[in-house]
Amino acid sequence: MKTVITISREFGSGGHAIGKALAQKLGIPFYDKELLGVAAKRSGICEDLFVKHDESYSGSLLYSLVMGTYTPSSDGRLTSGEMPLNHKIFLAQFEAIKTLAQEPCVIVGRCADYVLRDNPNVVNFFVTGNIIEKKKRILERYDIEKNKVEDFIRKTDKRRASYFNYYTDLKWGEAKNYDLCINSSKTGIDGAVEIMKRYIDMKEER
Repeated sequence: MKTVITISREFGSGGHAIGKALAQKLGIPFYDKELLGVAAKRSGICEDLFVKHDESYSGSLLYSLVMGTYTPSSDGRLTSGEMPLNHKIFLAQFEAIKTLAQEPCVIVGRCADYVLRDNPNVVNFFVTGNIIEKKKRILERYDIEKNKVEDFIRKTDKRRASYFNYYTDLKWGEAKNYDLCINSSKTGIDGAVEIMKRYIDMKEER
């Protein structure tokens, strides 16, 4: 197997669970929050800072990287120099995604689909869901008042969209930017995993 899978997801759609189950089924590594730990270890920056800035709009470094406005050093590595801390965090995460994608894996969120847009082995999925199922899933996972769940979903998706839309020249959630868009409320977690696997198998056979 040579495919690298990225999963973008609406909050509460089960994207994390789907990605993890898919990785287990394929026998490859899975990175969601785990990506932050990898980037922190490689960069020497405290992991708590990666968590604080996770998928939040915070400057223009990643956009500059993917658009090619940062020049690599003589050994081919992108250097951080005296950049502000939040820029160093984005740089470390960018490099971590590139490094991890040298081998088959599943990466959730964090503009991975755009960072890896020139990798011919990448398959990009987007997971959506109906509000009723998303609210139910979030109430099961988070300690939040029932009447505040829908607002929580809206704000989280808005933050993710702002992050993606700012750092890329694409629009978060727009169907044409992905290989497949899946409504987990229609397929269920297992169904979504099976659909993704079938698509990957088809791609691998080409």
